[in-house]
Amino acid sequence: MKNKFLDASKYIDFNHPTVAEAAARIAQGAQRETDIVHNAFTFVRDKIHHSWDDRRSGRPTCKASEVLQEGTGWCYAKSHLLAALLRANHIPAGLCYQRLILDKRAATYCLHGLNAVYLEDHAWLRLDARGNKPGVDARFDPPGEFLAFSLSHPGEFELPEIWPEPLYEIRRTLEACESDEAVFLNLPDVTPLPHLIASNGSRSR
Repeated sequence: MKNKFLDASKYIDFNHPTVAEAAARIAQGAQRETDIVHNAFTFVRDKIHHSWDDRRSGRPTCKASEVLQEGTGWCYAKSHLLAALLRANHIPAGLCYQRLILDKRAATYCLHGLNAVYLEDHAWLRLDARGNKPGVDARFDPPGEFLAFSLSHPGEFELPEIWPEPLYEIRRTLEACESDEAVFLNLPDVTPLPHLIASNGSRSR
């Protein structure tokens, strides 16, 4: 069951030389599996800029290797890199999504991308390397989940699945848009399902 969360792919391309090299550096000196996860998580969270936080110019990144080479990415792209660094170290990693309010006045929503990692001592655990800022304090501290955002507004929910590959809506947006401004104006969303809206609420922070 976990094999698909260890595979390299077009977007989670840990077989790319730069990603493989970064993954090896992250694992160097690590004594435990959780040390590798912590190193990979803090690297992507702190060293890879969130594209909209920094308002960088240039074409949005999507593949893990692009994110690493450019040093920037949206939450979705950063999750691709984190998955790649973990899979390169033989640690199962997948992609998760939340639907969050974007503009309360306009009642618009968008998807937010994060990760799940499979740890032998804790099973699947979510972690969010989008990058901290005032009001956002995401951490890796198992067995708890300390994510960037909790759910508090009607219409927000967590997509319950763990995906081995990015959603089509994510790939389409990052690959079709020519700039970060264009991504912001076309942030992906999904149609809410009644049972997900009814069960919204934050998990442990």
